[in-house]
Amino acid sequence: MSAPSSTAPVVVGFVPSPQGRAALEHGIEEARLRGTGLLVVNSAGSDGFADAKRVGEEDVADLRTQLDASGVHYEIRELGSEHSPSEQLVTAAEEAGAALLVIGIRQRSAVGKLIMGSNAQRILLDATVPVLAVKAR
Repeated sequence: MSAPSSTAPVVVGFVPSPQGRAALEHGIEEARLRGTGLLVVNSAGSDGFADAKRVGEEDVADLRTQLDASGVHYEIRELGSEHSPSEQLVTAAEEAGAALLVIGIRQRSAVGKLIMGSNAQRILLDATVPVLAVKAR
């Protein structure tokens, strides 16, 4: 992990899913391009940021390995479950003074959106910083 930069970090909403890994990859690239650090955030809420699971110990080890190899200064933050994942991520980005917020998205049916809601949509509407929404390849 390199020394922290004095500029605003890139914040990534991460879950161990293809969408979360895509967000992480893009977040690392954005942090490199901007010469800044990375704040990787996961919510302990039941559905995470991309309707996936919480980060487990094995996932954290893999995540640290990838982040260490990137050479980007980073912090990993696990948030509680007292608020919705979208609310927590938006708040974390605001508190960090984020330059950019990166999230992974997946395609959902209209019924899926109605029944489950959409954390990604909530983040896009509520964030006060620019949001980059990426799909898994």
